[in-house]
Amino acid sequence: MANEHDIWQWQEPGTAWKGVGIYHVTLTIPSREPQLGELIIPENDPQKAYIQRTKLGNALVEKLLKHPTYYPEIKIVQYCLMPDHLHVILYVTRPMEKTFNIVVRSLWQAAKKLGRAYTLSINPESDSGLIDGETDGEIDGETDGETNGEIDGETNDVPFPIFTERPFVRPLSRKGQLQTMIRYVQMNPQRLATKRIYPELFRVQEGIEIAGRTYRGVGNVALLQAERYAPVHVRRTMIDEAMHGDNTRLRDYMNGCVLAARQGTVMVSPFISDKEKEVMVVLLAEEHPIIYIADNGFGDYYKPSDGLFDSVAAGRVLILSPWEYDPSKRHVLRAECVAMNQMAEEICTCNN
Repeated sequence: MANEHDIWQWQEPGTAWKGVGIYHVTLTIPSREPQLGELIIPENDPQKAYIQRTKLGNALVEKLLKHPTYYPEIKIVQYCLMPDHLHVILYVTRPMEKTFNIVVRSLWQAAKKLGRAYTLSINPESDSGLIDGETDGEIDGETDGETNGEIDGETNDVPFPIFTERPFVRPLSRKGQLQTMIRYVQMNPQRLATKRIYPELFRVQEGIEIAGRTYRGVGNVALLQAERYAPVHVRRTMIDEAMHGDNTRLRDYMNGCVLAARQGTVMVSPFISDKEKEVMVVLLAEEHPIIYIADNGFGDYYKPSDGLFDSVAAGRVLILSPWEYDPSKRHVLRAECVAMNQMAEEICTCNN
């Protein structure tokens, strides 16, 4: 078994998470059972969706809101409790004596205690009946990961432990990332409601064959029956010319992509470069259909990104990927960029 230091070594080698920073933390019930709450969709309207918390869900939120008491350097920016997981954005406002992973570990340990109390409370042979998860005189943040013989999320005294999966932690450092993540967290109930109402658009579809390749897809497969297709591929020469003061070709090409979409052409691309992304933003804003080539496959609980989600729900987007899902993938390689642009060309040629 890996030692405690290795297990909690989230940060990149050579760094220590002690300074000011913002982090997105997700705590999940691995079984995905809705033990924290129930999704309610009034009038079948996703915009009105909310989570009705269970007793365990309420206790977990109360424990979260108390956490800054134990770590005064921490501020809760945003949180959202879902039926089977908790999202929280935490802001480290000043340098910490200990690393940030100690903060998350203590929250996880507190959640496991609540889960243990909950399991005991629903066990007919148990005389506990408690769910508040409080431990008199104990400060959750001072356990240093040792809780009555419990190691790395495994419990010896409960037949069905709940919070056995280590929290997922992502530092937010890029410009605009915080606001995007706040919106993502806020909109979680609405997105889950949308997936419930339109399951056929969010279900991963297997075996989509195009030009000799096999893809998996999410979204509206009927977009493969359109009359006209065109790729969006901003060439490096266009960008170089623009950097040297002549943006005519780049401007005309980007405008041409939008004009083609306005005339009913389905635009196809991995939308890799910044300029290609700018085109995609306009296409989505004007509600034109697109086929998006993704550089990774689809995990078990895949959801389209914030910019694509609503368009998928409206049937205007098909996301395709020929690759299996790789949870460790962080960056797209140049060879993959070349391959995806080739796929876009194949899709356009095959279907035109």
